[in-house]
Amino acid sequence: MLCKLLSATEISGYPNSYFHNPSLSSWLKSFNLSNNDFTSSREALRAIFAAARNKGTGKTEIFGLRLQRGSFDFFMEQIGVLYPDIHGDQNRVQAAFGQTLFIHLTRENKLNQAISCVKAQQTGLWHMAADGTELERLSAPKKPFYNAAEIERHIIEFTEYDVAWNAWFSQQSLEPLRITYNELSDSPAEVLANILERLGLDRKTAYGISPPVAKLADGINRNWEKRFRAGLDTTQ
Repeated sequence: MLCKLLSATEISGYPNSYFHNPSLSSWLKSFNLSNNDFTSSREALRAIFAAARNKGTGKTEIFGLRLQRGSFDFFMEQIGVLYPDIHGDQNRVQAAFGQTLFIHLTRENKLNQAISCVKAQQTGLWHMAADGTELERLSAPKKPFYNAAEIERHIIEFTEYDVAWNAWFSQQSLEPLRITYNELSDSPAEVLANILERLGLDRKTAYGISPPVAKLADGINRNWEKRFRAGLDTTQ
């Protein structure tokens, strides 16, 4: 949602998960590049990052990138290959993309986040447009089923991701712009305006943009939440 809001301004880049899969071959494929065209991994990475910058910038002056914690370590390993003489993760990121505004978007309610993830994995539907049409489906439609073990596994995973992000920010002496899922969901225009302002852009641009995606949470999510909470140890 945040990526689409930023893209809709047409002044703040076109952020997306350009490095989502932790695989060099996947990166090459996503940018229609072939490993056979390069003599080294470093040369291939230069082409990949150039293609990502071009796609994520468009006709604006800002490059936008979404990184998830699950693929972050691999991303930093590759950026280290690309800039071996530059020390420090933050310095390498800025060598690749210029002065960078780091944004940490997190969902405080890890149970609801885990339920949404498990449901999406089961049904195949990950994103839906505001008009109800499907934006992203990764598998054929299937009926979701309650799975407490999977929900718990994702709660642990998402909690560990937040711990890892905060440890990295501390290690890099960074204080990112922090946004919560609820803030973005409840006040998308205000969140977008604050980001534009931090980027040195006109915050008023945000107030003419409507959220491009719809919530997928429904009665199934609420039912699973009740069932999971009822099964928890009362001391937790």
